[in-house]
Amino acid sequence: MPQNRILILDFGSQVTQLIARRIREAHVYCEIFPCTASIERIRDFDPAGIIFSGGPASVRAEGAPHPDPGVWDLGLPMLGICYGLQLLNEHFGGEVGHASDREYGRTALQIDQSVGILKPFTAGESIDVWMSHGDRLERLAPDFDVIAHSENAPIAAIAHRELPIFGVQFHPEVHHTPRGRELLEAFVFDVCGAKPDWTMGHFISEQTEAIRAKVGERRVICGLSGGVDSSVVAALLHHAIGDRLTCIFVDHGLMRKDEGRRVQEVFERHFGVPLVMVDAADRFLNALAGVDDPEQKRRIIRDLFVEVFHEQAEQIEGAAFLAQGTLYPDVIESQSVRGPSAKIKSHHNVGIEEILNLDLIEPLRELFKDEVRELGRELGLPEDMVARHPFPGPGLAVRILGPITREKADLLREADAILMDELWDSGYYNKVWQAFCVLLPVRSVGVMGDERTYEEVIAVRAVESVDGMTADWAPLPADLLGRISSRIINSVHGVNRVVYDISSKPPATIEWE
Repeated sequence: MPQNRILILDFGSQVTQLIARRIREAHVYCEIFPCTASIERIRDFDPAGIIFSGGPASVRAEGAPHPDPGVWDLGLPMLGICYGLQLLNEHFGGEVGHASDREYGRTALQIDQSVGILKPFTAGESIDVWMSHGDRLERLAPDFDVIAHSENAPIAAIAHRELPIFGVQFHPEVHHTPRGRELLEAFVFDVCGAKPDWTMGHFISEQTEAIRAKVGERRVICGLSGGVDSSVVAALLHHAIGDRLTCIFVDHGLMRKDEGRRVQEVFERHFGVPLVMVDAADRFLNALAGVDDPEQKRRIIRDLFVEVFHEQAEQIEGAAFLAQGTLYPDVIESQSVRGPSAKIKSHHNVGIEEILNLDLIEPLRELFKDEVRELGRELGLPEDMVARHPFPGPGLAVRILGPITREKADLLREADAILMDELWDSGYYNKVWQAFCVLLPVRSVGVMGDERTYEEVIAVRAVESVDGMTADWAPLPADLLGRISSRIINSVHGVNRVVYDISSKPPATIEWE
């Protein structure tokens, strides 16, 4: 019997991760393998069904990606999406050609047959779907039927007459296909026969057993920053091995307001986790004095963080493992069919396990961010920690544009705390993906108390996103923006102007540096 899991073969689509997220949201475990995965690896995974993702290539092009030929002999249910549909059709004897009218964007799909993956829909019904393709099926493979079409794609969905094999030209995984979740669930549950048993409670039980078996009587060190990933890693490890975990919190002087106090309150006083608090603010701020290049800031913080962390870790007897908050998107990217990503920026903890001569333990490497948050709640972490917005490793260093001083860090910390307070009070904190303040490298003229001022400018940034890969600026209400501006100007000494960033990603990035 196949295992209760789905395999996704990635042919290079930018939204392959969304397929996995939709399936996991239905409480079915799935993983993404590159399309080059060997048949041995696929057999070892033992899936209940396989999904072929979309991709940028044309199946007609020389060197177009194909799966291991052994995949076709597994006899498993299959679903091809966009490029995956064209691949299925070509393999079974059909033809793919260049579409005279390419389809990009929202499209009306006409349901021809309510079968298989289209059982949730009614024949003759029209539903909105998201298309993104330049090729289309010109001749249907033998033994397949057309089960849906659109104006520019006469063959928009297909089904094999005897085998559990289906394909769609559109993308059911994106939110622009409003009922795409129903289609994916029909494949997972009705076609593949999977059961919804992927829960965080189940994950905790599995990981607790695995962590105990791996660690034994030895000790684990965890770098705790107060962010979601490291906090959940620490809570899970403490649940599994108790006081054989030691956490190290390094305050580099560029943390959020009261970060250290909150970490200590939750982990040391509430959970009873052995915690080493290190105040290294002077060392970091002195090393950063006069530096305005963002990449140099990151390198300085990274190198000094490793140095400080190393000093503390050496004092912990019996340490054999370093725990890190690696998530599943990082794992996917490292094995992506698209190859390694271009380096965008340095990270502050790269290779630290090698310097410390410790083995890595990464208990979250199977999870997406939303699953990590759910896991944190299951483990009893407070909501303000579990729901916390992403925060860069170098902290406020990359939100202070230009050289860093303690005074600038304190000023930005206070402004950011006001922003967070207003977002929580208004109910908007959990409505945006990320929000923060940036201290700009300019001063502006103002009038305060009938006197001319020449003071700092704070930029407020808030974005809406699903995964951080793309983002739109969040249209916060004018009265909320007014309160934020008024409080920052009136409460943070040295600021006389607040501006709001209305840039989207792309072309901008979410962070400013």
